[in-house]
Amino acid sequence: MTRHMGWGSRVRRTGGAAAVAVVLLAGCESIPEADVPAAGGSGGAAPDGHAVSPLDNPDGTRPGLAPLNDAKERAAAAAVIDKVATKGRGPKTGYDRDEYGYAWMDTADGVPLARNGCDTRNDVLQRDGQKVTFRSGSDCVVVSLTLVDPYTGKTIEWRKQKAAEVQVDHVIPLSYSWQLGASRWSESKREQLANDPLNLLPVDGGANSAKRDSGPASWLPPAKGIRCAYAVRFAQVAVKYELPVTTADKAAMREQCRA
Repeated sequence: MTRHMGWGSRVRRTGGAAAVAVVLLAGCESIPEADVPAAGGSGGAAPDGHAVSPLDNPDGTRPGLAPLNDAKERAAAAAVIDKVATKGRGPKTGYDRDEYGYAWMDTADGVPLARNGCDTRNDVLQRDGQKVTFRSGSDCVVVSLTLVDPYTGKTIEWRKQKAAEVQVDHVIPLSYSWQLGASRWSESKREQLANDPLNLLPVDGGANSAKRDSGPASWLPPAKGIRCAYAVRFAQVAVKYELPVTTADKAAMREQCRA
């Protein structure tokens, strides 16, 4: 199939094996306290120039999640967070992953990268991965990559044989969105949220499994230096989809970006 992805053209295709299985889990119990350095330094990009600031990436088509460190960045971050509405978290009654369409569909119209001939999971693996290689005969199915994980700061040399080591996280978990109002959305809007690159980050599998369906008051990335950027990305998705967050979650988001 023909693909139309500007960043995809810079990746070389090499031989590979079968398609990967990247597991999605979303949410968590408590905020980890490990003082792990974030991947990247100050400013809009990591030292390798790969990860970009969420403030410079409003549509989610550019890679990674670079830290926000200086006062100007944090003021801009706070302004984004202030736009988020609040509401109480409702029951999970009726939630099912299938309410958001089948996993990693390429046909969720209205979001970047839709209908480009490659499913959403492989799109974001290509977006954030480095040294990406594909299954033989494919320019879509990723079988290996190097990932600088924004949540832990670890560099992961990922291969298909250890698929669960890298998982694709919904920044705003789907179950969370259901409880905050998505249960009343149209199916097409839920499909957009589930496949929007703005709401998706390939990350360390253990960190993603710990997160489960938590908001920022209950879970934040172990790498403390990335927490403001994470709060901004959470806010960007919430604002785009007019999705409120809980009062506690908004307070936690503000705290991460306090100057």
